[in-house]
Amino acid sequence: MKNSRFRTLSLLGLMLTDAVMITAAFAIAYAIRRQIAEADPNVKLDPFSTYVGLLIVQVVAIVIVAFSSQLYHLVRAVSRVDELYAVFGAVSIGTMMSVAMSTLLFKNLEFDFPRTLIIYAWLLTILLVTLGRLLYHVIVARLQARGVGRDRVLIVGTGDIGRLVLDKIKGSPYLGYEVAGFVVKNGSGNGNGHAIGDPKPIEELGAPVLGSADELPQLIDRCQIDEVIIALPEASHVEILDLISKCSKASLSIKVFPDVFQIIATQVSIDDLGGLPLLSIRDIRQRGWRVAVKRMMDMVGSAAGLVLFSPLMFLIGILIKLESPGSVFYPQERMGLDAKPFLMIKFRSMRQDAEAQGPGWTRPDDPRRTRLGAWLRRLNVDELPQLINVLLGEMSLVGPRPERPIYVDQFRRAIPRYMERHKEKSGMTGWAQVNGLRGDTSIVERTKYDLWYIENWSLLLDIKIVIRQVFRLFIDRSAY
Repeated sequence: MKNSRFRTLSLLGLMLTDAVMITAAFAIAYAIRRQIAEADPNVKLDPFSTYVGLLIVQVVAIVIVAFSSQLYHLVRAVSRVDELYAVFGAVSIGTMMSVAMSTLLFKNLEFDFPRTLIIYAWLLTILLVTLGRLLYHVIVARLQARGVGRDRVLIVGTGDIGRLVLDKIKGSPYLGYEVAGFVVKNGSGNGNGHAIGDPKPIEELGAPVLGSADELPQLIDRCQIDEVIIALPEASHVEILDLISKCSKASLSIKVFPDVFQIIATQVSIDDLGGLPLLSIRDIRQRGWRVAVKRMMDMVGSAAGLVLFSPLMFLIGILIKLESPGSVFYPQERMGLDAKPFLMIKFRSMRQDAEAQGPGWTRPDDPRRTRLGAWLRRLNVDELPQLINVLLGEMSLVGPRPERPIYVDQFRRAIPRYMERHKEKSGMTGWAQVNGLRGDTSIVERTKYDLWYIENWSLLLDIKIVIRQVFRLFIDRSAY
């Protein structure tokens, strides 16, 4: 009941925030228009009270459009970029509706209906509603991080995916989750010799194992569970449906971690072969002109980046030479488009003899790093020279991160469909990276994100990833 009340209050609070921001935007637009009218005697503007009716209609229209666009459907860690798109659409449609409705409702009243006032109000409403929502989300996130309105969640599955879900929740308190524990598949032990129904904490898992899948109905009631996350991507459809049927509580949310096919199959379309129906998952013919535009974006973006960051890169080069002997740049062979090798350029962040014993996987607090290198890696500025690779066409601004040939040879044997990552040009950042999977993280999960990106690629998705990467430079949260 407390969580339900919190959700209701959150919804009402968000609607009130939008209404206040729409009103503030209209008032500021009127003030700007008033300044113009005072400076030009030929410009006429009625008193603010004359436009109150228009303001009320605009507030109602935009809120209704926002509601129909599911902008008040509270989603955990919603992308702020996606929210900006939705706000832009809702405000634009709502503004047009309010103008049309006001023309009909107030047609008998004689007052000036300046178009510039509407334009100013439209632009300011997009800006202020977006800022208001950002502030509102921060406040709600702070409350949930302190335990207010948290949902109790049960994770089904104690494998790698289950632990990944737990780590994501523990590392993201703003999501508003509290993990009650794990549930194991039927016939599975908890790996520690304890009885399945005994909620004993297991060090390897980081949360107690509360029971088996057969006990789900009882566990949901006893532990007051609000949401169940089924983290069994390898389970069959029959097993998943059986687990869902056990979660029969009406007020319960259920989420399922998808398998690889479910991840890539979001853009399936119907095609035919001489009348024979086929499912088209990837159609290269539809991508030609977009690939050319992507290359233009890469060239413009990399050239602008090299000019913009050249003073910083020059300073970093001097500091590297002053701190330790060796070259400023560290060219390393990586596998790119169509698995062709190329030399990826980075600022040297490790000692010159870092790989004297052979190549090694980088890890947090790597002892091979220099003091400056640790700072460069933390801010990701060691990757700025890759703008040269992008300008030369060896990489793209957005795409799967390239790996070294020695690791590619290992991963291709252990991970299904790993080599399909090389169907796209390697990128400085990618879908996996902006979702928090970078550095010493699961290569299996990164591959799944890379496959999703390849199968769902679009120019708009690339722009979204770049914007989210910029956000992550300042706020390291997957919600951005």
